[in-house]
Amino acid sequence: MIYLLILIGYALLMILLGLFFARRVRTSSDFYVARRDLGATLLTATLLAANIGAGSTVGATGLGYQDGLSALWWVGSAGVGSLILAFSVGPRIWSVAQQQNLYTVGDYLEFRYDRRVRSIVAILLWIGALAILAGQLMAIAWILEVTVGMAKWQGCLIGAAVATIYFTAGGLGGVARVNLIQLGIKLIGFGGALLWLLVESGGWNGIRSAIELRGQTAHFNLLGHGSGSWWRYLIMLAPAFIISPGLLQKIFGARSSADVRRGVAINAVLLLAFAVVPVLFGLIAAVRYPHLVNRELAMPTLLIEALPLWLGGLLLGALFAAEVSTADAVLFMLSTSVVRDLYQLRIEPAADDDRLILITRRVAVLCGLTGALLAIWLDTVVAALTIFYTLLTSALLLPIAAGLYLPRVDARSTSVTIIISTGVTFFLEIANRTGLAGPGGVPANPLIWGILVGGVTMCIFVLRRDKPVIPFTG
Repeated sequence: MIYLLILIGYALLMILLGLFFARRVRTSSDFYVARRDLGATLLTATLLAANIGAGSTVGATGLGYQDGLSALWWVGSAGVGSLILAFSVGPRIWSVAQQQNLYTVGDYLEFRYDRRVRSIVAILLWIGALAILAGQLMAIAWILEVTVGMAKWQGCLIGAAVATIYFTAGGLGGVARVNLIQLGIKLIGFGGALLWLLVESGGWNGIRSAIELRGQTAHFNLLGHGSGSWWRYLIMLAPAFIISPGLLQKIFGARSSADVRRGVAINAVLLLAFAVVPVLFGLIAAVRYPHLVNRELAMPTLLIEALPLWLGGLLLGALFAAEVSTADAVLFMLSTSVVRDLYQLRIEPAADDDRLILITRRVAVLCGLTGALLAIWLDTVVAALTIFYTLLTSALLLPIAAGLYLPRVDARSTSVTIIISTGVTFFLEIANRTGLAGPGGVPANPLIWGILVGGVTMCIFVLRRDKPVIPFTG
Protein backbone atom coordinates (compact mmCIF):
# COMPACT_ATOMS: atom_id res chain seq x y z
CA MET A 1 0.00 0.00 0.00
CA ILE A 2 2.89 2.36 0.84
CA TYR A 3 4.53 1.74 -2.55
CA LEU A 4 1.24 2.39 -4.30
CA LEU A 5 0.93 5.77 -2.57
CA ILE A 6 4.54 6.60 -3.46
CA LEU A 7 3.87 5.69 -7.08
CA ILE A 8 0.73 7.82 -7.21
CA GLY A 9 2.74 10.72 -5.82
CA TYR A 10 5.42 10.43 -8.50
CA ALA A 11 2.80 10.12 -11.25
CA LEU A 12 0.91 13.20 -10.08
CA LEU A 13 4.14 15.18 -9.81
CA MET A 14 5.05 14.48 -13.44
CA ILE A 15 1.54 15.25 -14.69
CA LEU A 16 1.36 18.53 -12.76
CA LEU A 17 4.80 19.57 -14.02
CA GLY A 18 3.73 18.83 -17.59
CA LEU A 19 0.59 20.92 -17.16
CA PHE A 20 2.61 23.75 -15.60
CA PHE A 21 5.10 23.89 -18.48
CA ALA A 22 2.25 23.67 -21.01
CA ARG A 23 1.76 27.41 -20.53
CA ARG A 24 4.79 27.96 -22.75
CA VAL A 25 3.16 26.27 -25.76
CA ARG A 26 1.70 28.84 -28.14
CA THR A 27 2.74 27.66 -31.62
CA SER A 28 3.68 24.43 -33.38
CA SER A 29 7.32 25.55 -33.12
CA ASP A 30 6.93 25.63 -29.33
CA PHE A 31 5.46 22.13 -29.34
CA TYR A 32 7.74 20.44 -31.88
CA VAL A 33 11.17 22.08 -31.34
CA ALA A 34 10.81 24.07 -28.08
CA ARG A 35 11.36 27.36 -29.98
CA ARG A 36 14.85 26.02 -30.84
CA ASP A 37 15.91 27.32 -27.45
CA LEU A 38 17.29 24.25 -25.64
CA GLY A 39 20.70 24.94 -24.11
CA ALA A 40 23.26 22.22 -23.41
CA THR A 41 21.88 21.47 -19.94
CA LEU A 42 18.28 20.90 -21.02
CA LEU A 43 19.44 19.01 -24.12
CA THR A 44 21.59 16.71 -21.98
CA ALA A 45 18.69 16.12 -19.59
CA THR A 46 16.11 15.32 -22.25
CA LEU A 47 18.49 13.04 -24.20
CA LEU A 48 19.66 11.20 -21.10
CA ALA A 49 16.09 10.84 -19.87
CA ALA A 50 15.16 9.28 -23.22
CA ASN A 51 18.20 6.99 -23.24
CA ILE A 52 17.91 5.70 -19.67
CA GLY A 53 14.66 3.82 -19.98
CA ALA A 54 13.35 0.27 -19.86
CA GLY A 55 16.26 -1.22 -21.79
CA SER A 56 18.86 0.56 -19.68
CA THR A 57 17.26 -0.36 -16.35
CA VAL A 58 14.92 -3.36 -16.18
CA GLY A 59 16.23 -4.87 -19.45
CA ALA A 60 19.96 -4.35 -18.78
CA THR A 61 19.59 -5.55 -15.18
CA GLY A 62 17.97 -8.71 -16.54
CA LEU A 63 20.88 -9.18 -18.95
CA GLY A 64 23.35 -8.61 -16.10
CA TYR A 65 21.47 -11.21 -14.05
CA GLN A 66 21.68 -13.72 -16.90
CA ASP A 67 25.01 -12.92 -18.61
CA GLY A 68 27.06 -10.83 -16.18
CA LEU A 69 29.58 -8.20 -17.25
CA SER A 70 28.90 -8.49 -21.00
CA ALA A 71 25.62 -6.66 -20.33
CA LEU A 72 27.75 -3.53 -19.97
CA TRP A 73 27.68 -3.35 -23.75
CA TRP A 74 23.93 -2.76 -23.84
CA VAL A 75 24.13 0.75 -22.37
CA GLY A 76 27.80 1.15 -23.31
CA SER A 77 26.97 0.80 -27.01
CA ALA A 78 24.41 3.58 -26.64
CA GLY A 79 27.18 5.75 -25.19
CA VAL A 80 29.49 4.96 -28.11
CA GLY A 81 26.76 5.84 -30.62
CA SER A 82 26.01 9.06 -28.74
CA LEU A 83 29.67 10.15 -28.94
CA ILE A 84 29.55 9.76 -32.72
CA LEU A 85 26.27 11.68 -32.78
CA ALA A 86 27.80 14.50 -30.73
CA PHE A 87 30.72 15.22 -33.04
CA SER A 88 29.44 14.29 -36.49
CA VAL A 89 25.79 13.73 -37.37
CA GLY A 90 24.26 15.89 -34.61
CA PRO A 91 25.75 19.32 -35.38
CA ARG A 92 25.54 18.69 -39.12
CA ILE A 93 21.86 17.79 -39.22
CA TRP A 94 21.05 20.59 -36.72
CA SER A 95 22.52 23.09 -39.20
CA VAL A 96 20.25 21.78 -41.96
CA ALA A 97 17.20 21.87 -39.68
CA GLN A 98 18.02 25.42 -38.58
CA GLN A 99 18.50 26.74 -42.11
CA GLN A 100 15.47 25.01 -43.57
CA ASN A 101 13.17 25.35 -40.51
CA LEU A 102 12.70 21.58 -40.23
CA TYR A 103 10.77 20.09 -37.30
CA THR A 104 11.13 16.32 -37.76
CA VAL A 105 13.37 13.76 -39.40
CA GLY A 106 10.57 13.27 -41.92
CA ASP A 107 10.95 16.94 -42.88
CA TYR A 108 14.66 16.36 -43.40
CA LEU A 109 14.13 13.28 -45.57
CA GLU A 110 11.70 15.13 -47.81
CA PHE A 111 14.06 18.11 -48.09
CA ARG A 112 17.04 15.89 -48.89
CA TYR A 113 15.23 13.32 -51.06
CA ASP A 114 11.47 13.45 -51.72
CA ARG A 115 8.07 12.52 -50.28
CA ARG A 116 8.47 8.92 -51.38
CA VAL A 117 11.47 8.38 -49.08
CA ARG A 118 9.72 10.26 -46.29
CA SER A 119 6.66 8.02 -46.55
CA ILE A 120 8.60 4.74 -46.66
CA VAL A 121 10.65 5.62 -43.60
CA ALA A 122 7.60 6.97 -41.74
CA ILE A 123 5.73 3.67 -42.08
CA LEU A 124 8.73 1.64 -40.88
CA LEU A 125 9.32 4.11 -38.06
CA TRP A 126 5.75 3.82 -36.79
CA ILE A 127 6.06 0.04 -36.53
CA GLY A 128 9.38 0.21 -34.69
CA ALA A 129 8.34 3.08 -32.42
CA LEU A 130 5.26 1.22 -31.21
CA ALA A 131 7.55 -1.70 -30.29
CA ILE A 132 9.89 0.46 -28.19
CA LEU A 133 6.94 2.22 -26.56
CA ALA A 134 5.61 -1.20 -25.62
CA GLY A 135 8.99 -2.04 -24.10
CA GLN A 136 8.87 0.97 -21.78
CA LEU A 137 5.32 0.24 -20.69
CA MET A 138 6.13 -3.42 -20.12
CA ALA A 139 8.95 -2.44 -17.76
CA ILE A 140 6.52 -0.27 -15.79
CA ALA A 141 4.15 -3.23 -15.62
CA TRP A 142 6.86 -5.54 -14.19
CA ILE A 143 7.67 -2.97 -11.52
CA LEU A 144 4.04 -2.52 -10.53
CA GLU A 145 3.42 -6.27 -10.55
CA VAL A 146 6.17 -6.90 -8.00
CA THR A 147 5.72 -3.80 -5.83
CA VAL A 148 1.94 -3.47 -5.59
CA GLY A 149 0.64 -6.72 -7.10
CA MET A 150 -0.93 -4.99 -10.08
CA ALA A 151 -1.81 -7.01 -13.19
CA LYS A 152 0.35 -6.49 -16.27
CA TRP A 153 -2.41 -4.90 -18.33
CA GLN A 154 -3.15 -2.39 -15.57
CA GLY A 155 0.52 -1.39 -15.29
CA CYS A 156 0.81 -0.90 -19.05
CA LEU A 157 -2.24 1.36 -19.15
CA ILE A 158 -1.11 3.44 -16.16
CA GLY A 159 2.35 4.02 -17.63
CA ALA A 160 0.86 5.01 -20.97
CA ALA A 161 -1.58 7.42 -19.30
CA VAL A 162 1.07 9.28 -17.28
CA ALA A 163 3.53 9.72 -20.18
CA THR A 164 0.76 10.71 -22.59
CA ILE A 165 -0.76 13.35 -20.31
CA TYR A 166 2.39 15.34 -19.60
CA PHE A 167 3.73 15.00 -23.15
CA THR A 168 0.51 16.15 -24.80
CA ALA A 169 0.38 19.10 -22.43
CA GLY A 170 3.84 20.59 -22.90
CA GLY A 171 5.41 19.24 -26.10
CA LEU A 172 9.20 19.13 -26.39
CA GLY A 173 9.81 22.20 -24.20
CA GLY A 174 7.67 20.87 -21.36
CA VAL A 175 9.07 17.36 -21.69
CA ALA A 176 12.66 18.64 -21.54
CA ARG A 177 11.96 20.45 -18.26
CA VAL A 178 10.12 17.47 -16.76
CA ASN A 179 13.04 15.30 -17.89
CA LEU A 180 15.48 17.48 -15.94
CA ILE A 181 13.57 16.77 -12.73
CA GLN A 182 13.24 13.09 -13.64
CA LEU A 183 17.00 12.92 -14.13
CA GLY A 184 17.53 14.14 -10.57
CA ILE A 185 15.12 11.49 -9.27
CA LYS A 186 17.03 8.81 -11.20
CA LEU A 187 20.43 9.84 -9.88
CA ILE A 188 19.24 9.83 -6.26
CA GLY A 189 17.25 6.59 -6.56
CA PHE A 190 19.72 4.48 -8.53
CA GLY A 191 22.77 5.85 -6.72
CA GLY A 192 21.38 5.39 -3.22
CA ALA A 193 20.02 1.90 -3.88
CA LEU A 194 23.23 0.68 -5.52
CA LEU A 195 25.46 1.95 -2.69
CA TRP A 196 23.23 0.26 -0.11
CA LEU A 197 23.19 -3.07 -1.94
CA LEU A 198 26.95 -3.01 -2.55
CA VAL A 199 27.62 -2.52 1.14
CA GLU A 200 25.11 -5.24 2.07
CA SER A 201 26.72 -7.64 -0.45
CA GLY A 202 30.30 -7.12 0.74
CA GLY A 203 31.30 -4.94 -2.19
CA TRP A 204 32.60 -6.18 -5.53
CA ASN A 205 34.74 -8.89 -3.90
CA GLY A 206 31.76 -10.29 -2.04
CA ILE A 207 29.62 -10.41 -5.20
CA ARG A 208 32.39 -12.04 -7.25
CA SER A 209 33.16 -14.65 -4.63
CA ALA A 210 29.50 -15.66 -4.29
CA ILE A 211 29.07 -16.08 -8.05
CA GLU A 212 32.38 -17.97 -8.47
CA LEU A 213 31.35 -20.41 -5.74
CA ARG A 214 28.49 -21.44 -8.00
CA GLY A 215 30.84 -21.98 -10.93
CA GLN A 216 29.31 -19.15 -12.98
CA THR A 217 32.67 -17.78 -14.16
CA ALA A 218 31.18 -16.84 -17.56
CA HIS A 219 29.49 -13.94 -15.75
CA PHE A 220 32.88 -12.21 -15.67
CA ASN A 221 33.57 -12.46 -19.40
CA LEU A 222 33.36 -8.83 -20.51
CA LEU A 223 33.17 -9.77 -24.20
CA GLY A 224 30.29 -12.19 -23.68
CA HIS A 225 29.21 -15.03 -25.91
CA GLY A 226 26.37 -15.96 -28.28
CA SER A 227 23.54 -13.43 -28.41
CA GLY A 228 25.21 -11.57 -25.53
CA SER A 229 28.46 -10.94 -27.42
CA TRP A 230 29.80 -7.39 -27.28
CA TRP A 231 29.83 -6.95 -31.05
CA ARG A 232 26.16 -7.90 -31.38
CA TYR A 233 25.16 -5.19 -28.94
CA LEU A 234 27.51 -2.69 -30.61
CA ILE A 235 26.16 -3.40 -34.11
CA MET A 236 22.52 -3.25 -33.05
CA LEU A 237 22.62 -0.33 -30.61
CA ALA A 238 25.40 2.12 -31.52
CA PRO A 239 23.97 3.05 -34.96
CA ALA A 240 20.46 3.37 -33.51
CA PHE A 241 21.67 6.07 -31.13
CA ILE A 242 23.23 7.98 -34.01
CA ILE A 243 20.18 8.14 -36.26
CA SER A 244 17.18 7.70 -33.93
CA PRO A 245 14.47 10.18 -35.04
CA GLY A 246 13.46 10.75 -31.43
CA LEU A 247 16.97 11.89 -30.51
CA LEU A 248 17.54 13.88 -33.70
CA GLN A 249 14.26 15.74 -33.26
CA LYS A 250 15.29 16.74 -29.76
CA ILE A 251 18.56 18.01 -31.26
CA PHE A 252 16.53 20.14 -33.70
CA GLY A 253 15.38 22.08 -30.63
CA ALA A 254 18.93 23.06 -29.60
CA ARG A 255 19.97 26.70 -29.46
CA SER A 256 23.25 26.28 -31.38
CA SER A 257 25.59 23.68 -32.86
CA ALA A 258 27.88 24.21 -29.85
CA ASP A 259 24.99 23.28 -27.55
CA VAL A 260 24.44 20.16 -29.66
CA ARG A 261 28.06 19.05 -29.35
CA ARG A 262 28.26 19.81 -25.65
CA GLY A 263 24.83 18.48 -24.68
CA VAL A 264 25.05 15.24 -26.66
CA ALA A 265 28.65 14.61 -25.56
CA ILE A 266 27.82 15.00 -21.86
CA ASN A 267 24.87 12.65 -22.40
CA ALA A 268 27.27 10.11 -23.99
CA VAL A 269 29.80 10.26 -21.14
CA LEU A 270 27.06 9.85 -18.54
CA LEU A 271 25.64 6.87 -20.46
CA LEU A 272 29.06 5.21 -20.47
CA ALA A 273 29.32 5.79 -16.71
CA PHE A 274 25.76 4.54 -16.10
CA ALA A 275 26.41 1.31 -18.03
CA VAL A 276 27.87 -0.34 -14.94
CA VAL A 277 24.84 0.41 -12.72
CA PRO A 278 22.25 -2.07 -14.08
CA VAL A 279 24.95 -4.74 -14.45
CA LEU A 280 25.82 -4.49 -10.77
CA PHE A 281 22.12 -4.64 -9.90
CA GLY A 282 21.86 -7.78 -12.04
CA LEU A 283 24.86 -9.47 -10.41
CA ILE A 284 23.57 -8.66 -6.92
CA ALA A 285 20.18 -10.14 -7.86
CA ALA A 286 21.93 -13.24 -9.24
CA VAL A 287 23.59 -13.74 -5.85
CA ARG A 288 20.46 -13.18 -3.79
CA TYR A 289 17.75 -14.64 -6.03
CA PRO A 290 19.37 -17.21 -8.37
CA HIS A 291 16.12 -18.90 -9.46
CA LEU A 292 13.96 -16.10 -10.86
CA VAL A 293 11.64 -17.38 -13.57
CA ASN A 294 11.80 -14.09 -15.50
CA ARG A 295 15.18 -12.32 -15.57
CA GLU A 296 13.43 -8.96 -16.04
CA LEU A 297 12.00 -9.27 -12.54
CA ALA A 298 15.53 -8.94 -11.10
CA MET A 299 15.34 -5.17 -10.56
CA PRO A 300 11.78 -5.09 -9.16
CA THR A 301 12.62 -8.03 -6.86
CA LEU A 302 15.61 -6.18 -5.42
CA LEU A 303 13.41 -3.15 -4.87
CA ILE A 304 10.75 -4.98 -2.89
CA GLU A 305 12.83 -7.57 -1.02
CA ALA A 306 16.38 -6.25 -0.56
CA LEU A 307 15.90 -2.57 0.33
CA PRO A 308 14.37 -0.75 3.30
CA LEU A 309 11.08 0.96 2.58
CA TRP A 310 12.49 4.50 2.31
CA LEU A 311 15.19 3.45 -0.14
CA GLY A 312 12.83 1.19 -2.06
CA GLY A 313 10.59 4.22 -2.50
CA LEU A 314 13.47 6.22 -3.99
CA LEU A 315 14.36 3.38 -6.36
CA LEU A 316 10.71 2.99 -7.33
CA GLY A 317 10.64 6.68 -8.24
CA ALA A 318 13.85 6.35 -10.25
CA LEU A 319 12.53 3.36 -12.18
CA PHE A 320 9.17 4.96 -12.86
CA ALA A 321 10.87 8.17 -13.99
CA ALA A 322 13.21 6.18 -16.26
CA GLU A 323 10.46 4.28 -18.02
CA VAL A 324 7.98 7.14 -18.50
CA SER A 325 10.73 9.55 -19.64
CA THR A 326 11.64 7.20 -22.47
CA ALA A 327 7.98 6.57 -23.20
CA ASP A 328 7.41 10.32 -23.63
CA ALA A 329 10.37 10.47 -26.06
CA VAL A 330 8.81 7.72 -28.16
CA LEU A 331 5.41 9.40 -28.07
CA PHE A 332 7.09 12.59 -29.24
CA MET A 333 8.78 10.81 -32.13
CA LEU A 334 5.71 8.81 -33.10
CA SER A 335 2.99 11.45 -32.85
CA THR A 336 4.97 14.21 -34.56
CA SER A 337 5.86 11.82 -37.37
CA VAL A 338 2.25 10.75 -37.90
CA VAL A 339 1.03 14.35 -37.96
CA ARG A 340 3.81 15.81 -40.11
CA ASP A 341 4.38 12.80 -42.41
CA LEU A 342 0.75 11.80 -42.91
CA TYR A 343 -1.83 14.29 -41.68
CA GLN A 344 -0.27 17.59 -42.73
CA LEU A 345 1.38 16.13 -45.81
CA ARG A 346 -1.62 14.33 -47.30
CA ILE A 347 -4.81 15.17 -45.41
CA GLU A 348 -4.79 18.85 -44.38
CA PRO A 349 -1.76 20.72 -45.76
CA ALA A 350 -3.24 24.08 -44.80
CA ALA A 351 -3.70 23.22 -41.10
CA ASP A 352 -2.80 26.12 -38.82
CA ASP A 353 -0.76 25.90 -35.59
CA ASP A 354 -3.73 25.35 -33.28
CA ARG A 355 -5.03 22.55 -35.50
CA LEU A 356 -1.62 20.84 -35.71
CA ILE A 357 -1.15 20.89 -31.93
CA LEU A 358 -4.68 19.54 -31.39
CA ILE A 359 -4.19 16.69 -33.88
CA THR A 360 -0.74 15.86 -32.46
CA ARG A 361 -2.23 15.56 -28.98
CA ARG A 362 -5.01 13.30 -30.23
CA VAL A 363 -2.55 11.12 -32.12
CA ALA A 364 -0.35 10.87 -29.01
CA VAL A 365 -3.31 9.55 -27.01
CA LEU A 366 -4.06 6.96 -29.71
CA CYS A 367 -0.37 5.93 -29.91
CA GLY A 368 -0.18 5.61 -26.12
CA LEU A 369 -3.17 3.28 -26.09
CA THR A 370 -1.83 1.21 -29.01
CA GLY A 371 1.57 0.90 -27.31
CA ALA A 372 -0.11 -0.30 -24.12
CA LEU A 373 -2.03 -2.99 -26.01
CA LEU A 374 1.17 -4.15 -27.72
CA ALA A 375 2.98 -4.23 -24.36
CA ILE A 376 0.28 -6.49 -22.95
CA TRP A 377 0.86 -8.90 -25.85
CA LEU A 378 4.70 -9.00 -25.97
CA ASP A 379 6.75 -11.12 -23.56
CA THR A 380 9.96 -9.25 -22.65
CA VAL A 381 11.37 -5.72 -22.70
CA VAL A 382 14.51 -6.76 -24.58
CA ALA A 383 12.43 -8.52 -27.26
CA ALA A 384 10.42 -5.34 -27.86
CA LEU A 385 13.51 -3.11 -27.99
CA THR A 386 15.34 -5.48 -30.33
CA ILE A 387 12.52 -5.10 -32.87
CA PHE A 388 12.84 -1.31 -32.71
CA TYR A 389 16.63 -1.03 -32.87
CA THR A 390 16.96 -3.52 -35.72
CA LEU A 391 14.22 -1.90 -37.80
CA LEU A 392 15.46 1.61 -37.08
CA THR A 393 19.07 0.90 -38.05
CA SER A 394 18.30 -1.09 -41.18
CA ALA A 395 15.90 1.59 -42.45
CA LEU A 396 17.56 4.87 -41.45
CA LEU A 397 21.33 4.49 -41.08
CA LEU A 398 22.18 4.64 -44.78
CA PRO A 399 19.64 7.35 -45.80
CA ILE A 400 20.68 9.76 -43.05
CA ALA A 401 24.43 9.15 -43.36
CA ALA A 402 24.32 9.41 -47.16
CA GLY A 403 22.07 12.45 -47.01
CA LEU A 404 24.57 14.34 -44.89
CA TYR A 405 27.82 13.20 -46.48
CA LEU A 406 27.18 11.93 -50.04
CA PRO A 407 25.66 14.66 -52.27
CA ARG A 408 25.31 12.30 -55.26
CA VAL A 409 22.76 10.04 -53.58
CA ASP A 410 19.26 10.70 -54.89
CA ALA A 411 15.71 9.77 -53.86
CA ARG A 412 15.38 6.78 -56.19
CA SER A 413 18.55 5.09 -54.99
CA THR A 414 17.63 5.78 -51.36
CA SER A 415 14.15 4.28 -51.71
CA VAL A 416 15.57 1.11 -53.24
CA THR A 417 18.28 0.96 -50.57
CA ILE A 418 15.79 1.21 -47.70
CA ILE A 419 13.62 -1.56 -49.12
CA ILE A 420 16.59 -3.85 -49.77
CA SER A 421 18.32 -3.18 -46.45
CA THR A 422 15.23 -3.80 -44.30
CA GLY A 423 14.10 -6.69 -46.49
CA VAL A 424 17.41 -8.55 -46.26
CA THR A 425 17.70 -7.91 -42.52
CA PHE A 426 14.29 -9.25 -41.66
CA PHE A 427 14.38 -12.15 -44.10
CA LEU A 428 17.60 -13.39 -42.49
CA GLU A 429 16.22 -12.70 -39.00
CA ILE A 430 13.17 -14.85 -39.75
CA ALA A 431 15.39 -17.51 -41.33
CA ASN A 432 17.43 -17.68 -38.12
CA ARG A 433 14.41 -17.85 -35.86
CA THR A 434 12.57 -20.50 -37.90
CA GLY A 435 15.57 -22.69 -38.71
CA LEU A 436 15.49 -21.98 -42.45
CA ALA A 437 19.12 -20.81 -42.29
CA GLY A 438 20.30 -24.23 -41.12
CA PRO A 439 21.71 -25.51 -37.81
CA GLY A 440 24.33 -22.76 -37.47
CA GLY A 441 22.10 -19.94 -38.67
CA VAL A 442 23.34 -16.98 -40.70
CA PRO A 443 27.16 -16.70 -40.26
CA ALA A 444 26.88 -13.02 -39.25
CA ASN A 445 24.26 -10.82 -37.65
CA PRO A 446 21.36 -10.27 -40.12
CA LEU A 447 21.63 -6.52 -39.57
CA ILE A 448 25.22 -6.58 -40.86
CA TRP A 449 24.10 -8.28 -44.07
CA GLY A 450 21.18 -5.89 -44.46
CA ILE A 451 23.36 -2.78 -44.13
CA LEU A 452 26.09 -4.31 -46.31
CA VAL A 453 23.74 -5.23 -49.16
CA GLY A 454 21.97 -1.88 -48.88
CA GLY A 455 25.31 -0.06 -48.94
CA VAL A 456 26.45 -1.90 -52.06
CA THR A 457 23.13 -1.05 -53.72
CA MET A 458 23.55 2.63 -52.88
CA CYS A 459 27.16 2.64 -54.13
CA ILE A 460 26.10 1.23 -57.49
CA PHE A 461 23.66 4.11 -57.93
CA VAL A 462 26.24 6.69 -56.78
CA LEU A 463 28.89 5.46 -59.22
CA ARG A 464 26.45 5.92 -62.08
CA ARG A 465 25.87 9.60 -61.22
CA ASP A 466 28.47 12.27 -61.90
CA LYS A 467 26.77 15.34 -60.37
CA PRO A 468 25.46 16.22 -56.90
CA VAL A 469 21.68 16.21 -56.50
CA ILE A 470 21.27 18.36 -53.39
CA PRO A 471 21.33 22.15 -52.88
CA PHE A 472 22.96 21.85 -49.44
CA THR A 473 26.07 19.81 -48.63
CA GLY A 474 26.48 20.67 -44.95
